[in-house]
Amino acid sequence: MKSTKPASVGVLLGYARVSKGDEQNNALQTKALKVAGCRRLFEETASGGRWDRPELHRLLDHLREGDTVVVWKLDRLSRSLKDVLHIMERIAEAGAGFRSLTENIDTTTPAGRMMMQMVGSFAEFERAMIRERTSAGLAAARAEGRIGGRRKKLDA
Repeated sequence: MKSTKPASVGVLLGYARVSKGDEQNNALQTKALKVAGCRRLFEETASGGRWDRPELHRLLDHLREGDTVVVWKLDRLSRSLKDVLHIMERIAEAGAGFRSLTENIDTTTPAGRMMMQMVGSFAEFERAMIRERTSAGLAAARAEGRIGGRRKKLDA
């Protein structure tokens, strides 16, 4: 006789990208993930614009079919649309889902998948605007004779 295993129910796995010195926001983020029912939290301190984030990769490697990755806000996952799409692909390949609590995105629905793509585009746009403002500010400072960077070493 064939043995039947009960279908495995996935778990909610929270991903929090926290900022040093922003304890209030970090606490809000991790509390929201716990309240949402996340069984395990993966906390990262690296920039959202970087791909080399150890906790993110640990989370992606940990995913099993039926699991759901939960973030407090989409920009906590990444600020690069390319990276968001790559992460979503990895999540889908594992047979897992994705939820963003703030934007109310759930990729198990067609509307949720469409909304995630739109919000990801805005996150990338915001990052590009920050980069553009920073470059303009540095150029204006240089035009006024101010030089950025570290101070020169004193010679002994």
